Amino acid sequence: MREDLGGQSAVCPWTTQVGEDLLDMDLHAITAHSALHAKPSGLVLQYGTAGFRTKAEHLDHVMYRMGLLAVLRSKQTKSTIGVMVTASHNPEEDNGVKLVDPLGEMLAPSWEEHATSLANAEEQDLPGVLMDIIVKAAVDLQQDAFVVIGRDTRLSSEKLSQSVIDGVTVLEGQFHDYGLVTTPQLHYMVYCRNTSGQYGEATVEGYYQKLSKAFMELTKQPFCSEEEYRSLKVDCANGIGALKLKEMEHYISQGLSVQLFNDGTKGKLNHLCGADFVKSHQKPPQGIEMKSNERCCSFDGDADRIVYYYLDVDGHFHLIDGDKIATLISRFLKELLLEIGESLNIGVVQTAYANGSSTRYLEEVMKVPVYCTKTGVKHLHHKAQEFDIGVYFEANGHGTVLFSKAAETKIRQLAKELEDEKRKAAAKTLENILDLFNQTAGDAISDMLVIEAILTLKDLTIQQWDALYTDLPNRQLKVKVADRQVISTTDAERQVVTPPGLQEAISDLVKKHKLSRAFVRPSGTEDIVRVYAEADSQENADSLARAVSLAVFELAGGVGEAPPGF
Repeated sequence: MREDLGGQSAVCPWTTQVGEDLLDMDLHAITAHSALHAKPSGLVLQYGTAGFRTKAEHLDHVMYRMGLLAVLRSKQTKSTIGVMVTASHNPEEDNGVKLVDPLGEMLAPSWEEHATSLANAEEQDLPGVLMDIIVKAAVDLQQDAFVVIGRDTRLSSEKLSQSVIDGVTVLEGQFHDYGLVTTPQLHYMVYCRNTSGQYGEATVEGYYQKLSKAFMELTKQPFCSEEEYRSLKVDCANGIGALKLKEMEHYISQGLSVQLFNDGTKGKLNHLCGADFVKSHQKPPQGIEMKSNERCCSFDGDADRIVYYYLDVDGHFHLIDGDKIATLISRFLKELLLEIGESLNIGVVQTAYANGSSTRYLEEVMKVPVYCTKTGVKHLHHKAQEFDIGVYFEANGHGTVLFSKAAETKIRQLAKELEDEKRKAAAKTLENILDLFNQTAGDAISDMLVIEAILTLKDLTIQQWDALYTDLPNRQLKVKVADRQVISTTDAERQVVTPPGLQEAISDLVKKHKLSRAFVRPSGTEDIVRVYAEADSQENADSLARAVSLAVFELAGGVGEAPPGF
């Protein structure tokens, strides 16, 4: 059924054609279905780095509309687009959604704006906002569309993913529902489909086979045989990672024995467990039995982050976060390139939250260039694409390694053609490491297998890995402010531009302690300012963090009580 869009004057022929195409889309069906996924009045959401996230009961309309948007993005790019229903490490009652672009990367910034305007449109404005997106993005509505959908294990996820499907089908898009998958698995599927299978087979089985083949090749060396050495305890955050690791277990059992904890059979998703809990609380998750010197790791709720940890003989907890994971991987890759005799350039990308000791170790000991970007995976991923081999990890354990097309071609050629046995073996190892990484996104399963392969090949214990360098003591605090926008930053968020006087105050405070630094940045979602400080002792880091927090409170419009001491 056609709807009259009303009189329009002086429009170009192309816009008129778009208008005709929009009529062909059957506006009546779009609005009728939208009424079944009604938007709560006054609700305003913002599409950020993590997509949309809020309480699950507020997301039905968003899911339907992201189904619509995914079809438009697919038509515009002439590619498969992904829609993932997850709220990652958020509490179980939350949910969220994010779109995956053609090469498995995050949604383009201009389309984040389209997502926000579409999600926030009132019912009567929906056709107009759709029209606006179609015109602005020059979407060819005659183009076919294909969307792939995945979801995590939250109780709300199945119904919400059905709302996405409703949005896809009302615009006559084709779709494939992968059902329960990790977020990085869906990124992988999108990339596989858009490279005609060159990156891998676009099935969960294909994912397991690609990773396990590379892992088993790497760990088949004869000295890797101690059973105890090759066992790992995994906290799955009561999330999707447990289901997928169980499915994958038999593919890798010859190279690694995994014991799963917080596997979803009891306990709440992300509650007192998972990578985010372990990193922020600096202590083991509940529900895992740890003995001294055992290797343990934690995934987050959608299995795109990983951190390692262990208890020493005195029962002290040691966390190995994304910084140390990046250091282990970078060191291994650099050693391999030296063995091969190949000078591909490696770059490590961090954020301001990276511990100063890790940066110093990489730059001064390993002589690897380190670059700092703004917080947010998309910034790190983008910077890592500038190198032959780009290693990026956030301190929270989200990261991967990217290989340029030229580097990948060179590595595969060397593995095939080198005549010197030692160099050829090193090139073959590098080729398998390349295949073991999920280059589309941070992936806890993939990163875990890479780490386990490196520890095995280098005959390293978790304590030896931890001892590469000692983290500087640090402290993170939050300060409530009336308006977070009064703070602006530069130099990858390491320097404050406004309000006047705040950076000078921070610089003066930093001078009072050894090996110290501090920075502040506004939250992306709420009126708080995040404070980070590190120094030569925990006492000094705490003192610096408190002093900087007070400076923020006084100079940037703090509200409520002044920041507390320790």
